Amino acid sequence: MACLSRGRLQLSCPWGENLRWPWSTPKAACLVLAPGSLGSPHFLLPALGAAYGTAKSGTGIAAMSVMRPEMIMKSIIPVVMAGIIAIYGLVVAVLIANSLNDGISLYRSFLQLGAGLSVGLSGLAAGFAIGIVGDAGVRGTAQQPRLFVGMILILIFAEVLGL
Repeated sequence: MACLSRGRLQLSCPWGENLRWPWSTPKAACLVLAPGSLGSPHFLLPALGAAYGTAKSGTGIAAMSVMRPEMIMKSIIPVVMAGIIAIYGLVVAVLIANSLNDGISLYRSFLQLGAGLSVGLSGLAAGFAIGIVGDAGVRGTAQQPRLFVGMILILIFAEVLGL
């Protein structure tokens, strides 16, 4: 891997541990910090997934509450599990933001971008899965209460996608 250092081409190790930008200008620091800084805002993706999961499960709860109003509190579990997905994204965003500093290597900056993307996209997918399972599971549980345990197990497996 090669980089420019004060006008000269300089080699560093292939995995980027020695790849540091020695320039003191803010513009050069932006080049290194940009990928890591882009990893932090990806906490919005799990929040979008959680919002979708909450809305989709909420429509199922609203439809179910007409038939079986005594099961409303039992049916809020998918909404709570969807909200936890957003917390995962927020935790990773805080970890990424706290590790950004001036001496960060380009390699670590791209690692933070990858971490933000992976948590963001998996949180989005988990939120969608929780919403779909929560909606169908709550409606099915209203008609057949024995489906509740199966719905909870499927919700747990969907939640694990966000980890």
